[in-house]
Amino acid sequence: MIDKIFVVFAIVLACTSCVSIPEGATAVSPFDINQYKGTWYEIARMDLKFERNLNNTTATYTLKEDGTVEVKNRGYNYVKEEWTEAIGKAKFVGDNTKGRLKVSFFGPFYGAYNVIALDQDYQYALVAGGDVDYMWILSRENSIPDTIKENYLAKAKVLGFKTDELIWVEHDK
Repeated sequence: MIDKIFVVFAIVLACTSCVSIPEGATAVSPFDINQYKGTWYEIARMDLKFERNLNNTTATYTLKEDGTVEVKNRGYNYVKEEWTEAIGKAKFVGDNTKGRLKVSFFGPFYGAYNVIALDQDYQYALVAGGDVDYMWILSRENSIPDTIKENYLAKAKVLGFKTDELIWVEHDK
């Protein structure tokens, strides 16, 4: 019995510490967390249960002294008519000069956060989870130029993301 419990525990521990990147995708390198930190507007996302019915969504990244990153996600739930906020932490997966992080909002459970496209001025980002079910297009402003949008959508399609299923986030002007 103890052996079975140990095996289950080992499997759960292994799964919670694993983060992947979609097949064919590569994380941005070099990546500078000091340039990436700050507030990003969510322009588009896959339909995710934990972000359902949210508009005016932002993510703010703050570098902590211990090298981790505080992640503050905020959005307005237009069904409940209230603001919602989630605070988590992110850590680099391997080398901190690559845009591969793992993010946790729930204890020891981490999800993949892969920056797979980023302009040189750190104004627009394409972020993927561990597979093609999780994707975000982010901008420092609440809109994005059509050329960047088309570029990111083309890249996402090649990787297998169902871009026709994206939710385009509304932001108050």
